Amino acid sequence: MEIRQIRYFMEVATREHVTEAANALHVAQSSVSRQIANLENELGADLFIRESRRVKLTPVGKIFFKRMKQAMNVIDDATREVEEYLDPKKGTIRIAYPISLASHTIPTAIHAFRVYYPEVKFQLKQALYPDLIQGVIDGDFNLALLGPLPKADEKFRRKILFTENLVALLPLHHTLANKPSIGLRELKDDPFIMLPKGFILREIVEKACTSHGFTPKVGFEGDDTDALKGLVSAGLGVALMPEVTVIDNVPRSTVNIPLSNNTITRTVGVITPTHRKLLPTEEIFHQFLLDFFSRLNHFSG
Repeated sequence: MEIRQIRYFMEVATREHVTEAANALHVAQSSVSRQIANLENELGADLFIRESRRVKLTPVGKIFFKRMKQAMNVIDDATREVEEYLDPKKGTIRIAYPISLASHTIPTAIHAFRVYYPEVKFQLKQALYPDLIQGVIDGDFNLALLGPLPKADEKFRRKILFTENLVALLPLHHTLANKPSIGLRELKDDPFIMLPKGFILREIVEKACTSHGFTPKVGFEGDDTDALKGLVSAGLGVALMPEVTVIDNVPRSTVNIPLSNNTITRTVGVITPTHRKLLPTEEIFHQFLLDFFSRLNHFSG
């Protein structure tokens, strides 16, 4: 079994199309098909179901794909580790995060880091909350920022970076728009603009509303926070947003108002794998995150 065969297999499995995989690999389609056939012969099992021009993994192919994905992550990390030990200031950092941290937290941290390490490269991935956790466990990436920080688990380490409040984002002409703060229950008759089910922020908002004695009426859903802000700006409803998402980007015709008694908060933190070492450049960035947000917290406090 050759690494080249595994890479070809992984590409075909991901794209479910031999021709597209060959184009991505910059090799002839016949070469990909031959290597896949050789791999199946060596394993003594069919890895793909052929459906015209498309292919799909067989049950055993899915098992093999999962294991090979983990193996290739280890091989890629080993290669990068050697390169980064030679010069960690020029390495690559793979980091994942949810949509709510995409517009301010991640760019702010990376910008500050690049002042000291301008040649470090980043591979950024946005994902849903459970995929962030599983991605760190499986080795798809070694660092994930997320909020709220998950419960302790033997498979990953976790560090709190900061705690933030959720605020109400209202249309400028809303009847509550001029109040210095509002109670969550005051919004019970408003249509809520929310992320879809499956997003952890959606769960936080729903649980908070339930704890205040009402079920939010969902007027609109969308998986992009800027789009949600736009809907609020158009007067189509209200939204609860983490403070960090409205620090530098409050849309026109809206106002963000604190909730009385800071009734909804979330912790934002970083998780790293327990059973794998961070690569040299990742270790530098991880320590930088802890120091950077510690300084910010001290300053804001």
